[in-house]
Amino acid sequence: MFSIIFYIGLILIGIFAGFASGLLGVGGGFLMVPLQFFLFTHVGIDPSLAMMVSLGTSLAIIIPTASSGAYQHQKKNKDILKPGIRLAIFGIIGGFIGGLLANLIPSRILQIIFGVLLLIISLDMLFGSREDGGKSLIEFNLVSCAILGFLIGILSGMMGVGGGTFLIPLLCILFGFSLIEAIGTSSVFIAFTAIGGLVSYIYSGLGVNPMPYSIGYISLINFVLISLFSVPMARIGANLVYKMPEKRLKQVFAIVLIYMGIKMIGFDPIAMLLGL
Repeated sequence: MFSIIFYIGLILIGIFAGFASGLLGVGGGFLMVPLQFFLFTHVGIDPSLAMMVSLGTSLAIIIPTASSGAYQHQKKNKDILKPGIRLAIFGIIGGFIGGLLANLIPSRILQIIFGVLLLIISLDMLFGSREDGGKSLIEFNLVSCAILGFLIGILSGMMGVGGGTFLIPLLCILFGFSLIEAIGTSSVFIAFTAIGGLVSYIYSGLGVNPMPYSIGYISLINFVLISLFSVPMARIGANLVYKMPEKRLKQVFAIVLIYMGIKMIGFDPIAMLLGL
């Protein structure tokens, strides 16, 4: 059904998304979703179906990819596991609900709102005077974990991303995490939270997705081939975090946030380059 170019494209997605996942503590969905969508539509898949399969498959790939990065981060920083799991408990619930909402309601207004928020956060990271690891604005307790984890879980499920692009800056700004601590915590959070969204995409896609070798809205071909490369690349990216100056890492992450903000508002540079 698919050409050799399609499979090469999946391999490249795995390499770049996996590296970004480990380095930045994000799931890599901001790359996997638009690039998978391009490959599907390029071979003639209906755009509506292509988008749902891209979202669902992205969440499936995020689980082993983020787990690989989280394992490496945990070896360097033992303190990330507890807050990551506490956030993830509520994130799984939010992810499941978000996955269902993606199939029921238009998310355009929500995307614009959070796109603007991401741009504001990215500018704060680039030009703000606040120091990472400083005094927290909100106490990191069960209530704050529940609210933050649940809300970001909903975003994760709705948009097919791990949620790290939202979680990391909020951990730094609201709770006084250093960027490296936030990236490690986010990797743990993402590895669990994507499960909730994955279940909902499997459920909502049963009997609807006619593509071969699929479970619900999950393409097994894409999952296997991308994961083969994203998992080891996530480990490489995670190791590099501890060798980069934190200021440089902060700049790289801010650039990713700017891209995500622009994309949510409706201007996707990658999609424009690919002619989507």
